[in-house]
Amino acid sequence: MARKKAAVDFEQSLADLQALVERLENGELSLEDSLTAFEQGIRLTRDCQGALAQAEQKVQILLERDGELAAEPFSAEQPE
Repeated sequence: MARKKAAVDFEQSLADLQALVERLENGELSLEDSLTAFEQGIRLTRDCQGALAQAEQKVQILLERDGELAAEPFSAEQPE
């Protein structure tokens, strides 16, 4: 269940970050509100980067074979 929670947290953080960017781009926030939103965006960005780094490490561990890292091409396309 921890994996599902981590994925949900990443997805939620990313959605929150996108909403913040839209609010900032809208230009209707005061300077103080913009700074607060920016600070929150920085925290969310760091959270997302950390989650992606952990996922990358897990993938590298899974691909490691006989003590060497075996590079595998990644395709985002779904099989037909």
